[in-house]
Amino acid sequence: MGVIMQTVTADRVTFCRPDWNDLREKGINAADMHFHTRYSDSYTDVKKAVKLAEQRNVGFAITDHNLIGGVLEASEIETDVTMIPGIEISAWDGPHILVYFYDVRDLKEYWTNNIKENIQRSPYLAITKDTEWILDSLEDENCVVSAAHPLGYLGFNKGMQKCINKHCLCEQVTERVDAYEVICSGMSRSGNLRSRECADRYGLGYTGGTDGHLMRELGNVVTCTEEQGIDGMLDSIKKKSNFVIGTEKSFPSKVEMGVVTMTQYFRYIPSSLVIHYRQNITRLTRRR
Repeated sequence: MGVIMQTVTADRVTFCRPDWNDLREKGINAADMHFHTRYSDSYTDVKKAVKLAEQRNVGFAITDHNLIGGVLEASEIETDVTMIPGIEISAWDGPHILVYFYDVRDLKEYWTNNIKENIQRSPYLAITKDTEWILDSLEDENCVVSAAHPLGYLGFNKGMQKCINKHCLCEQVTERVDAYEVICSGMSRSGNLRSRECADRYGLGYTGGTDGHLMRELGNVVTCTEEQGIDGMLDSIKKKSNFVIGTEKSFPSKVEMGVVTMTQYFRYIPSSLVIHYRQNITRLTRRR
């Protein structure tokens, strides 16, 4: 598969369609670091996703919202694909926090002890704890923490930087994360560029991922490093030696993904409305 869009490069961030085979031939470890499965708000089958990843010569992190069933299923599949144990935790005060573990057992233990009991009736939306609590809970974990789509989606506070800009969070919170997601294919180009600028301002590392909810999206944004395996990928993010390649989805693809995602929430409509109401009332009445 070749590059089909104009390449735009700035330091370690390149906006173009990844050429997976070329990366593999050069010995580059490439992984989509933000991908969803049927265990949260996607219909993607884990086994089929692994098979596609094998065909595309790309690794990926399953980062379902607040849940780890997809990671656990993937850990039982024999494959040469680099499968990074991950989770996307949705904080009560808005931000979505991507967490990557070096070992699936550590993720399972962390989730069982900290996240499981705080999931609400609408499981893919915010847990009952806020950003500071989540970061506190990760303090002693062997993991990498990245702020997902930092500028948020639409009018929602689903990004750390958006909450900082709105004075819902202080800038010092960025000292507690390792990276910002600097290419998220669901975001706009301007939003991704601003995310990279903010990452640079705070001295943070980079991650990139599709935030994919459709299987065909897998690998359209990749985090890359010359270091191999899970340890190599995560260590390179911490050392800021990795790079990110990818591009944003087209508008029709964004609409399609939105429709697919929303159907997964239908059975949780009452509890979802309650969660959104409580979150927004809190934000409207909050004074800083």
